[in-house]
Amino acid sequence: MPFASDFESAIEYIEENPVSDIDLNTVAKKAKCSSYHFQRMFSSLIGIPLSEYIRRRRLTLAAFEIQNSDGKITDIALKYGYETHSSFTRAFQLMHGVTPSKVRTDGVSLMAYPPISFQFILTGVEAMQYQIIETQPFKLFGMDAVQIVGWDPEKFLEHTDRIIEKGNDKPAVYGIPEWRAIISKLIIIAL
Repeated sequence: MPFASDFESAIEYIEENPVSDIDLNTVAKKAKCSSYHFQRMFSSLIGIPLSEYIRRRRLTLAAFEIQNSDGKITDIALKYGYETHSSFTRAFQLMHGVTPSKVRTDGVSLMAYPPISFQFILTGVEAMQYQIIETQPFKLFGMDAVQIVGWDPEKFLEHTDRIIEKGNDKPAVYGIPEWRAIISKLIIIAL
């Protein structure tokens, strides 16, 4: 799929240049679109702005480098685009919950934002027969279940069993999916 590979090229460019000034126009060219459209698509697909993704990746890499090297924290801060030690410490602590100097202490938990990758699943290729019918009004109740890309029949059956336990023996799934980034929310509704 050309769109996916073009977008993946843009992400690879960002990942290959974590300590460089990343030019938005260059990134957009890799994705074969304008910088305006790239930023909008990125935010829509990922759920955060491109600048925030780059910031999180840099702070993840900086934490790894602090943990695994004897380099000065100030030098690492400059390397990852922070002009002052204090601005780096503030951003680092906001993301990781600890100061950069505490990272070298054993047992410190850190936040890590791995590189994103795309997995596109195309559906709807086959023709579908449908019929619209009118029914009497009825009440619905439901529960939502968050699932990561893909259909999990066991989870559905688990929810179905819970609905049946509550006295309904005819649960149904209505097409009310909500997509945000790569997470889908499937709303299970019972009659």
